[in-house]
Amino acid sequence: MTTVAPRLTLKEFLRSLGRILAGRPQVPPALAGNELLKIVLNRRSIRRFAPRPLGEDAVAAILEAGRLAPSTVNLQTWSFAVFTAETWQAAFGRGIPFNAQRAVIVLGDIHRSRAMLDSLPHSPLVAYTLAIMNASLAAMNMNIAAEALGVGSVMLSETGRSGLLDVGYLKEKLSLPEGVFPLMTIVFGYPAAAPPPMPPKLPMDQIGFTDGRYHETDPAVLQDWMAEMTAGYKAMRPFSSLEAQLGVYRSKIGQAEEDLKRMIYQMENHPRM
Repeated sequence: MTTVAPRLTLKEFLRSLGRILAGRPQVPPALAGNELLKIVLNRRSIRRFAPRPLGEDAVAAILEAGRLAPSTVNLQTWSFAVFTAETWQAAFGRGIPFNAQRAVIVLGDIHRSRAMLDSLPHSPLVAYTLAIMNASLAAMNMNIAAEALGVGSVMLSETGRSGLLDVGYLKEKLSLPEGVFPLMTIVFGYPAAAPPPMPPKLPMDQIGFTDGRYHETDPAVLQDWMAEMTAGYKAMRPFSSLEAQLGVYRSKIGQAEEDLKRMIYQMENHPRM
């Protein structure tokens, strides 16, 4: 199985790029006109934003969508650090990635619930996992709300030291208490160009099963998917490569792992506030 991004011949590159450009969401014809479904399926990650101000009403609606997301037992194990371009510059000494207008750092937050509910069993790994799950639902709600308003967005885990791979840095920068940890930054703005094509997705028959048992993904399908990933990344970033980006992740994962272990260990030794 491929463990690094493959080197593609020109023919392989063009074939993979053609498959990307031909990709479309698979929607039953009877539902093709559903407007909400279109919003969900047509959402794309935007990495070029226009210098057009984002109205406060739009920001308020996006945040409200995050606030109203579902969560386990309605514990709402999230917090949102909300930034304008000016406050982001003041906090981090640089602009919001991709020249976006607004940014929201989505935080997993079990600090709040631990302060109120001391009857729950002490289970830091379960609590951490639930916080990630719930906060991610809130993040996706914000993305979909933005799309409905014609606002572009992208969720970042590394770009600009903005997510989970810089957890220690962000914990210090934001003065986060024990039990609060950064997961991702979502940046928002109006797209500066047409949305990119649908990124390479594995087919449904490779990720879903209906007979009650797990099925391994076909290695040939995975190889084709990795070729498409490699070609798509090179097409979007001619002076970089998917392998180079994976190298950035490899260089940061070790430190992020240690920072997360330290945070969970602290929760183990301080079960209640």
